[in-house]
Amino acid sequence: MGIKVECYDPEGAAVYEIIARQVLQDLQLVRSVEDLRVWADPRGPVFIIAVKTQRASEPVYLEDMAEPETDKATGAIHLRIKDETYLPELLEKLWETQGRGRVRQPSRFEVVVEDPVSDISGMIIHDPSMNLRKKVYDAIFRIIPEGFRVIRDLSEDGIIAMVCTDETIRDEWIMKAREIIKDMRS
Repeated sequence: MGIKVECYDPEGAAVYEIIARQVLQDLQLVRSVEDLRVWADPRGPVFIIAVKTQRASEPVYLEDMAEPETDKATGAIHLRIKDETYLPELLEKLWETQGRGRVRQPSRFEVVVEDPVSDISGMIIHDPSMNLRKKVYDAIFRIIPEGFRVIRDLSEDGIIAMVCTDETIRDEWIMKAREIIKDMRS
């Protein structure tokens, strides 16, 4: 993992590198972050941060953890749980999409969806890439200076990037952020 902080003040740059490293360690993101760049100018005031992440593992689908069977007579879907690792997330998704009253769990390895309102086949139960993105955004909001609440998100294709200030965002800052993103891609 590389961290690069650019600032006219070398002491300020060193402090922000320490802050970034500590936040990534606190959120257990050290192995997930490939590259982190900061460009800061307190005179602007502007703070640009870009984070490139490693590729996350594949999502877990309903069929990966359960065997669905539809009861022809009632239309209910019976799920035989093969792997209960993500069972809490499965229940949460089913409550969200089908309604809490339609979902029951008669036993540890069985979930029944009465009168389903939508098709659940192929449902993503656990998405590591979304969890990673949430953690990276959390890290970024811990790293950016307090008071810098005018934010422009320039994230694209595996790179999460933001321009932050406490004033109006200038075009040259957006261009600088795009330059950083381009450099991180190569």
